[in-house]
Amino acid sequence: MFSFAYPELLLLLLLVPLFVVIYVWARYTRRKRLARFGLLKVLRPLMPEVSPYKPPLKITLRMLALAALILAFARPWGGLKDEKTDKRGIEVMIAVDASNSMLASANDRPDGPQRMRSTKLMLEKLVNSFHNDRVGLIVYAANAYSLVPITSDYVSARMFLNNIDPSIITEQGTNIAEAINSSMSSFSADKKVGKAIVLITDAEDLEDKEGAINAAKNAAKNGIQVDVIGVGSTTPVPIPYNGSYITDPDTGQPAMTAIDENLATEIAKAGKGIYVNASNSDALPELQHQLSTLKKSSMKASVYALHDELFTIFLWIGLAFLLLDIFTLERKISWLDKITFFKKEEKA
Repeated sequence: MFSFAYPELLLLLLLVPLFVVIYVWARYTRRKRLARFGLLKVLRPLMPEVSPYKPPLKITLRMLALAALILAFARPWGGLKDEKTDKRGIEVMIAVDASNSMLASANDRPDGPQRMRSTKLMLEKLVNSFHNDRVGLIVYAANAYSLVPITSDYVSARMFLNNIDPSIITEQGTNIAEAINSSMSSFSADKKVGKAIVLITDAEDLEDKEGAINAAKNAAKNGIQVDVIGVGSTTPVPIPYNGSYITDPDTGQPAMTAIDENLATEIAKAGKGIYVNASNSDALPELQHQLSTLKKSSMKASVYALHDELFTIFLWIGLAFLLLDIFTLERKISWLDKITFFKKEEKA
């Protein structure tokens, strides 16, 4: 199979017929100008060095060189084939809390590192540790939204992960139950592969606590492990927003936020997973160890393998035509005129 990395550059091939038309028109107008001075068969002997064949040959060489160079710049590929891969791994759906409380400090200092930033750093390391696994991404607040379906494309997962920001969520809240249910529906139908939901939350402002625990239990019944990463400190801290702090509508004072580790632990226990706090240095190793307990299954996937960069071939062809054009002079070849290719018959 033959393809190009930059197929849009092939439009430049339209320049070839354009230049040919311009050349033909120029030759035509030249003949008309010469005809003003007399018959061409009379004028030709007056221009013994002019070859009628060299100009068409040179324009042909130039156009072939131009076409070859355009093809080279379009970066042709050869040997495109569909390869089947058979690797063993698990499926992990990451559900990220994007409520406003994630803007608060991850520790007990108001000016500490932002919870969302700490979450992104840890999850990026987690995704980087995946090899043959599939990963998906869900963001949630009052509602849950799927950002990346279950995939082996870690580049896209990291890109969307880094773009998560509470400011993009209009309806605030912490609906963990919907996050778990949405994650469950995002997995593949393969029952043999191990599945896990990694839930990132501060477990605060949760209206339906029983619903979250029941959702985790339901996931466990369906063979899906629920692991919880807690972000934040048990010490209340204010929530920064647009250079100030979010205020409590009842008191007018800055709203304070603190992680509910008891609830986060209950959700993890119900989902037959573990709870870790992102601020702990051993949080990521513990989570990775827990995920390693899941059953790995064969994950057949189709990937397109590209072989043989062919642009150098067309590049050398183009340069060869250019060199031929350079060494092809427009005047007649004197020694060639002395050779008689066709001998006239003498009349008796």
